[in-house]
Amino acid sequence: MYKIFTLFSILAIGLFTSCKTQVSGDLTKQNFDFASEQLTYALQEIDSAKARDGRDSLTKAEKPLVSPRTLDENGNPKLVVSRDWTSGFFPGELWYMYEYTKDPNWEKQARAFTASLEVQKFTKTTHDLGFILYCSFGNGLRLTNDQRYKPILMEAANSLISRYKPNAKIIRSWDHNRDKWQCPVIIDNMMNLELLFWASRESGDSTYYNIAVNHANTTMKNHFRPDYGTYHVIDYDTITGNVLNRHTHQGYAHESTWARGEAWALYGYTMCYRETKDSAYLDQARHVANFIFTNPNLPEDLIPYWDFNAPEIPNEPRDVSAATVIASALYELSTFGGEKAVQYKEQADTILKNLTLHYRATLHDDGGFLLLHSTGSKPSDSEVDVPLVYADYYFLEALLRKEKIENNLSLTEK
Repeated sequence: MYKIFTLFSILAIGLFTSCKTQVSGDLTKQNFDFASEQLTYALQEIDSAKARDGRDSLTKAEKPLVSPRTLDENGNPKLVVSRDWTSGFFPGELWYMYEYTKDPNWEKQARAFTASLEVQKFTKTTHDLGFILYCSFGNGLRLTNDQRYKPILMEAANSLISRYKPNAKIIRSWDHNRDKWQCPVIIDNMMNLELLFWASRESGDSTYYNIAVNHANTTMKNHFRPDYGTYHVIDYDTITGNVLNRHTHQGYAHESTWARGEAWALYGYTMCYRETKDSAYLDQARHVANFIFTNPNLPEDLIPYWDFNAPEIPNEPRDVSAATVIASALYELSTFGGEKAVQYKEQADTILKNLTLHYRATLHDDGGFLLLHSTGSKPSDSEVDVPLVYADYYFLEALLRKEKIENNLSLTEK
């Protein structure tokens, strides 16, 4: 049964060592051993959730449920259709399990869950194609070199750049809330640029690269405050390219810094430096890391509250998903040298250790999720203090990166 994360439990974890989870020896192995059992249980829970699907047969056929996102009100896995922005993370987890274990059973499961997303390669109504298809097919291609995955990813990249607005030099994020925004761009969109960098390398066509760089540069110009805190939503005039509004949608206030948005920024600009070697992106990532780790509202265990300016801190929900994205980004950032490289690695290690000790799910419970206490959208009272699939995805990614760094391997090593 899912456990509510009360203020008492927050205090308790600071006073007592968890009796159910002890960190000793190889943290990566310990967590992948746990994940192997937990995700095996998750597969059973997914089958049960599909069996409970009460929709009519036509709807089931046209919009099948493909993968888990969180828990429903009864503590069962809440499954989503392939169009949901989170649909690619569970297949990505399965690919990470295969990467670590080399067990063909994980490859088989990963391929099956990945295949159910192919239809989204034609979708032009969202910026989330990187999340949906690069986390799934992209990891599959990297690990198996299955050439059938390449045209799927190329089609997805073409669909994504169809949303590019050349006058504003950005990729439109959302099509909803047209009464509020003309052309909204969210900081999350930085994460989808990796698909375009891949497409440029694969095709030899610089169009994808140039669009990704233009988007990153425009975001760097408009999404950040002087202290390198981020705005969530920037609304653009697509004719003039001017900024119309600087808003939030999932954060506390327009001028607050939503924790997961800051995490997306850290990860996104670290990735952009890897792909371009433009030092401006490396500097930006380092500035974002400095904002996070010098912020007075960052808890001692380095697992952020859902917003750095949430008004009831310390009585606010944490966002474990932000922490896992931050940890994964820090590992990569640490590989680019600089005076804080060792510190970045140590901070990421601390995050993973604390997640393992105090935020991990109960084995064979909690719907098969790996981590608890994430926050989706507190202003909408949606997915508050729950497990979220993308927290689990970036947790496994961070663990793999830790393993590779400590074994002097490239982060792209299979």
